[in-house]
Amino acid sequence: MPRYKNHLIGAALFFAATGAFAETLEDAWNSALNNNHQIKSAQADTRAVEQQLHSAQGQRLPELNVSSGYTQFSETPAVKAHIAGQTAQFNSAQAGSVKAQAIASVPIFTSGRISHNIDAAEASLQAVQSNEITSVLNIKMQVAEAYIAVLRMDSALQIAQSHVDSLTAHVKDVGDLFDQGIVARNDVLAANVERVNAQQLVVRANNQLDIAKARYNQLLDRNLADAVKLTHQFPEVPQGSLTELSGNALKQRPELLALAQQIESLDQQAQSVKAGLLPQVAVNGGYQYQQNRYQAFEGMWTANVGMDWKLFDGSSGHRSDALTRQALSLKEQRDDLAGMIGLQVRQAWLDIQETQKRIAVTQQAIAQADENLKVTTDRYQQGLSTNTEVLKAEDLRTMTQGNFNDANYDAALAALHLRRAVGVL
Repeated sequence: MPRYKNHLIGAALFFAATGAFAETLEDAWNSALNNNHQIKSAQADTRAVEQQLHSAQGQRLPELNVSSGYTQFSETPAVKAHIAGQTAQFNSAQAGSVKAQAIASVPIFTSGRISHNIDAAEASLQAVQSNEITSVLNIKMQVAEAYIAVLRMDSALQIAQSHVDSLTAHVKDVGDLFDQGIVARNDVLAANVERVNAQQLVVRANNQLDIAKARYNQLLDRNLADAVKLTHQFPEVPQGSLTELSGNALKQRPELLALAQQIESLDQQAQSVKAGLLPQVAVNGGYQYQQNRYQAFEGMWTANVGMDWKLFDGSSGHRSDALTRQALSLKEQRDDLAGMIGLQVRQAWLDIQETQKRIAVTQQAIAQADENLKVTTDRYQQGLSTNTEVLKAEDLRTMTQGNFNDANYDAALAALHLRRAVGVL
């Protein structure tokens, strides 16, 4: 009786069916990164901070202001003068006149205020770029988990269907033995009940597979009902000892880099605020025009060098201290995250060791469970064992296949978690 299928031990248990149009994990990642809204949001944040950097760099460039206006007085401006004992009055300007000017200003010394601003903007850009990498890694991990969930549920469905097929064959055999008067009707009833329960498991597995596919399509911004066909291909497990992997994680994790860059940005902003209390020197020059027919020169070129020194400011010192304390807060968060990352690496590394052992054990158990079912079935046909023992042997076979299936996909997931923990997903 073909109530166990050896091909499930290999491909049907662990490998999803592949074909010409099957999608790899790398394909899924590329699709997600091109379409995922969280990635697009992170990219927009990066573009925004790039513009902030350009704005900070623009503070070094000349500033050109052009202004113009028309003024109308109710009376013609005039001056009075005493000449030879007589009072005389002279017009000094027109009652209505146009005034225009174009003035350029260039900072030549700011005590480091502008340079610190630029350094802060550059650090902020590096931080948001690291955050964008973090978003990419998070999405890739979510896609990988959904990818494995689809493969896992597809294999679980095959196992459940194999269970139904095996029990269907057993029900037929029991029916034949009952017709021959060899077994009691109770055996027929028990076998049928077991098959119906197995069919319920198939329905449940089908539903869970559909949910897993919908989640996968959602992450890739596709129609939730789109067909999903995947291959079983995963990145290699990162090589190295636990100590080496932990050290690499502390160097490579973008979350740590982002915090370090945010700390640098806050420090530079604090320095810029302090520099604003020191001398600020700028060169100004341009052309001024004042319409006035009583004036010898209506238009004049001007140039001057000016210095501004803010000797007292009741707010700048507090703003600088606030930025410094924010940087200290981020340093504490960075130290806490470093410890958390070490734990993540260790947990993923230990999970890999565990799943490898589970694979070896469950692989042996599958062969033993198949042999146990074969022997028990033969004994039942010879009247040496009971129907209950056959059903128990079939349940045991199905359970060992499920354990083997879970061990393999848990191993693949643990390897991906380790890559994510190290920062090389």
